Amino acid sequence: MVQRRTLIGGLSALPFAAAAQETYPTRPITMLVGFAPGGGTDIVARMLSPRLQEELGQPVTVENRPGASGTLAAAAAARARPDGYTLVTGTVSTQCTVAPMMRPPPYDQLRDFTPIMLVGTLPLVVVVRAESPARAVSDLASLAREKPDGLNYGTSGVGSQQHLASELLAQRMGLRMTHVPYRGTGQSVTALLAGDVDVNIDTLATYLPHIRAGRMRALATTLPERASSLPDVPTVQESGIPGYDMSVWYMVLGPAGLPTEVVRRWEGALGRTIADPSINRRLVESGYIPGGGTAADAAALVRRDADRLGQLVQAAGIRLE
Repeated sequence: MVQRRTLIGGLSALPFAAAAQETYPTRPITMLVGFAPGGGTDIVARMLSPRLQEELGQPVTVENRPGASGTLAAAAAARARPDGYTLVTGTVSTQCTVAPMMRPPPYDQLRDFTPIMLVGTLPLVVVVRAESPARAVSDLASLAREKPDGLNYGTSGVGSQQHLASELLAQRMGLRMTHVPYRGTGQSVTALLAGDVDVNIDTLATYLPHIRAGRMRALATTLPERASSLPDVPTVQESGIPGYDMSVWYMVLGPAGLPTEVVRRWEGALGRTIADPSINRRLVESGYIPGGGTAADAAALVRRDADRLGQLVQAAGIRLE
């Protein structure tokens, strides 16, 4: 069990805490999203916002502030007044990996936020074209040896979770692999279909239609447990790489010093929203593993992934200019 920790950040938060205990919320709430409309983070935030409005009794408005790999919105939330009226739907990349790659970092991912609740997790999948001779993850080693420069893999950008997942696989297997970053997931999908890259690791929701249509072959999924939508596909761990565990997760966070009463109000509202049968079903149908838990659980997840993924970033020498 994760031990609950106090989330009030010093004496400056006390006036907000007193007001929150009596009245919160009394006006509209803004949920920042660091990516353009239609992306995974935006879809999750907009899926939850109508039900959250019912729970909280105030409008919950999704505001897109794309840019800098999602860190513009996260930085705005970190600088916001800690009163519960400006929050952010963050991702594993915005909260654990991208900021440390920047010089200077736009925020401290551990000190500048109050994690509230994990909303959902997307497994990743290792995929190749249907024409590829690779039938299992282990086959990638022989394919890499046959090519003078090793294998090429595509991602939606430098520092993305897809990038880190591929680097981790290359490290664990001793593969020679070359990163080919694209401007978005759609371009990396097209590149794989066209044969411009050899293998991709990306969200299961992105590739599932292509796998089911027979255009691509799934070699493995990246969580420790098999994906319910691909029960016959082994995990990377089952494929002989113990400890491999990669995914994309989404979380609601506020600025540091968010009053305890506000956190508890959001814990209840988010917990009931995610557990709502219609919302839960929509998350599952979209490929997500629904989240939940407590603010302490969310904080522990951020600390865990910031540590383990930060080590991977350093080992791979990844930097954002």
